[in-house]
Amino acid sequence: MPSYKIKKINKIAEEGLRLFNGSFVVSAEENDPDGIVLRSSKIDVDQYPSLLAVARAGAGTNNINVERATERGVCVFNTPGANANAVVDLVFPMIGVWRRNIYSGIEFCRSLANMDPSLVSAEVEARKSLFKGEEIAGKTLGVIGLGQIGVRLANGGVFRHMHVNGFDPAPALANIHQLSPEVRICRTVREAVGEADFVSLHLPLIDRTRNLVNRDFIARMKKGAVLINYARGPIVDEEAVLEALDEGYLDAYICDFPTPQLVRHSRVLTTPHLGASTAESEENCATMAVKELINYFKYGNVVHSVNFPNIESTPADSIHSRLIVINRDVPGMIALVSNIFGHHHVNIASYLNQSNGRVGYNIIDVESPIPAAVVEEISQNKDVIRTRVISLKEEAAAAAGRV
Repeated sequence: MPSYKIKKINKIAEEGLRLFNGSFVVSAEENDPDGIVLRSSKIDVDQYPSLLAVARAGAGTNNINVERATERGVCVFNTPGANANAVVDLVFPMIGVWRRNIYSGIEFCRSLANMDPSLVSAEVEARKSLFKGEEIAGKTLGVIGLGQIGVRLANGGVFRHMHVNGFDPAPALANIHQLSPEVRICRTVREAVGEADFVSLHLPLIDRTRNLVNRDFIARMKKGAVLINYARGPIVDEEAVLEALDEGYLDAYICDFPTPQLVRHSRVLTTPHLGASTAESEENCATMAVKELINYFKYGNVVHSVNFPNIESTPADSIHSRLIVINRDVPGMIALVSNIFGHHHVNIASYLNQSNGRVGYNIIDVESPIPAAVVEEISQNKDVIRTRVISLKEEAAAAAGRV
C-alpha cells in the first residue's frame, strides 16, 4: 500500500487535513517529507531530499524558493480564489473607514465616556460635521491585477456604482470571463490609474512586481487618490509612498502590512495582515491545497501549479502503472520516451504531454508493470528532471481496503 509523508507547517484548517486518507501520514515533525502543506512560513526545498510537492494554502508563493523547486522537479501549488472573498470583504470596508472618517469618529465617541450623559447629545451634534465623509458611488476604482481577487473587487466596485478600470499584464482568460462587462479593461497602467480615485493592488510578489509602485507609478496616479495594497508589502516602495503622502500628492495609503514608519503616519491606515484571515478562507485554502496534493500523489495530476503546466488524466480501469516524466522543455522528449518504451517492448496505452515553455510534463499509462530499466534509461537523459512511477493497481487495492 503506497504511503506518503506530509509535513504540516503553520496552522492548517482541520477541514482540509481530514481529507488525507490512510495513504498519507501527516506530521508537523516530519523531517524528510514527500509533500508539504503550509501557509506563510518560509521554506527552502533543498532541506527536504525526498520532496515531491509543496502546497501553499493561499495565493502568494514568495515564501517558497520556486525556481529551485522547478530545477529539482518539485511541484509547487497555490490556491487561487480560495481567499478572494475574504480580501474583498476587507478592502471595501477599509475604503469606507477612510473616506467616511469612521476611525476618527470612533475615537471621538470614546472620548465621551467620562462626559456628563446629559451633555453627550449636544456635543455629538456640535462636532459631527468634523467627520463628514464622501461616498464611493460615482468615484473611479483602478484595479491592478485581474486574478480571482482583482476580478471580484472590480465587480464589487461596479455593484457599488463605481466606475472601474482594470489592468493585468498577463490576464487569464478564465478570470476575464468572470469580469463584469461594465469594467473597462485597460491596456496600460497609466490608463488604469490616471483618473482613479482609488487604486487597489492585487498582484503576486515576483521579481518584476517588487517595488512596482515607485515614484514613477505614483506620478501616473491622480492627485488626491488613495492607494490600497492588500497583495504583498514589497510591491510598494514604502519611501516613495510616504514622500507622496507628505507632499499631499496621495490622500492616503491603506494596506495590510504595518511597519514602524507606516503606523506613525497620520494618513496611513493599516490592518495586521488580515486579508485572508477568516474561518471560511482558511478552510477553503486548506481544502484546496490538500486536494491538490492528493491528486498529485495518487495520479500525478497538476492543477493550480505555479511552476508546472496544468495537466490532468483519468486512468482507464485497465491501466496498471503510470509513469510521470518531468523534463526541460526541449524538442524530442516525447519521441525519446516513446522509443525507450518501444525498445523494451512495453506498449503505451495513453500518452499525455503538456508544457509551460520551461517544463514539460508527461503522463504515460501502460497496462502492465513498468520495467525498472525503462525508468532508468529515461532518467539518464540530461534533460529529464525527474521521473515517478505510480502503481494504480496498488492505489485501487488500497482504496478497496478502506471501503
